Amino acid sequence: MELRQLSTFIRVAQLKNFSKAAESLGYSQSAVTVQIRQLEEELNVRLFDRIGRRVTLTSPGAQFLEHAYEVIHEVNRAKRSLSNEGDLHGSLRIGVIESLCSSQLPGVLHSYWEQHPHVLIHVTTGEPEELIAQMEWGDLDLIYILDEPRYNNNWCKLMELREEIVFVASAVWGPQLQRDGPIELAQLLDKPFFLTEQEANYRRVLDRLLAARRSPITPFLECRDTSFLIKMLEVHCGISFLPWYVVKDEVQQGRLAVVEVNGMHVSLYRQIFCHREKWRTKEMDEFVRLVEEIGS
Repeated sequence: MELRQLSTFIRVAQLKNFSKAAESLGYSQSAVTVQIRQLEEELNVRLFDRIGRRVTLTSPGAQFLEHAYEVIHEVNRAKRSLSNEGDLHGSLRIGVIESLCSSQLPGVLHSYWEQHPHVLIHVTTGEPEELIAQMEWGDLDLIYILDEPRYNNNWCKLMELREEIVFVASAVWGPQLQRDGPIELAQLLDKPFFLTEQEANYRRVLDRLLAARRSPITPFLECRDTSFLIKMLEVHCGISFLPWYVVKDEVQQGRLAVVEVNGMHVSLYRQIFCHREKWRTKEMDEFVRLVEEIGS
C-alpha cells in the first residue's frame, strides 16, 4: 500500500468521479483506475460502486476512508515536525470573504510580513461557497469565512470566533432613533436600508429573521463593498446590518452608532478551514495564530 494510492482514493471519494480526481491530481484516468484497483486487491474489498458514471463509496470504502485520512494526517504531522526551524520561506494561498479581507486582513498580513517577510502570500476573495469549492479542489491552502458554524468530514476547522452582527446608523441619526433605549424592529422598517447583496451570509440571516416576523423590507441600496456602505451611512440617514468587526473602528471613532433593536441579537462565527487531506504547513499555522492574536 502506497501513500499515493491513499491520496488518490481520498480524492475519488471526495469528487465521486474518476476523471475529475485524475484531473485534480495531474494523473491520467487510467492511472487512477489502476491505483484504486491495486488498493482494492490488497484490501480484498470493493471500495467503490461504479454504476454508469456515478461513483459511490461502499460500506467498507466509507470505513476505510476514515483510516486513510488518519494515515495522511499522521504522515503530514511527521513531516512538519522534521521541517527546518527558523524563518518561513514557503507560500500561502488564502481564500477570504470581502468584508474580512478589507477589515481584518490588512493588520494580520502586516504583522505576518514583519515576522516572515520571505513568505509569498496570495489572497483570493469570494463568497463562502466559491471559496469552499476552491479549497476542496486544492487551489487554496485555507479559507477564512463568516458563517453559522460549519462542519464537514472533509475539512479541518482551525479557528472559530464568535462575531456580533449589528444594526448601525450615522453617529448623528442613530442616537435620535433610540432616545429612550432599544427600539422595536417596526420602527426601522420605513427607514432606508443600505445592505450587502443577498449572497452575504449575514444578509441571509437578516432576511430570514424578517420573514419569520412577516416584516420584509426593500433596501434602498445593495452593494457587496462594505466600505462603500459605511461611507453611505456616514453621510445619509440610513440603516445597515453588518458584522461588528466591519464597523468597530467607525463606532469607536464616533462616526457611526450601533442601533439596539429588541429581540434582534444575532451572531455568526469567523471560521478558518483547511482540507482534511491538506498538509498543514507552518505558514498556515502562523496565519491562524496571528488572526487569533490580532483579530480577536
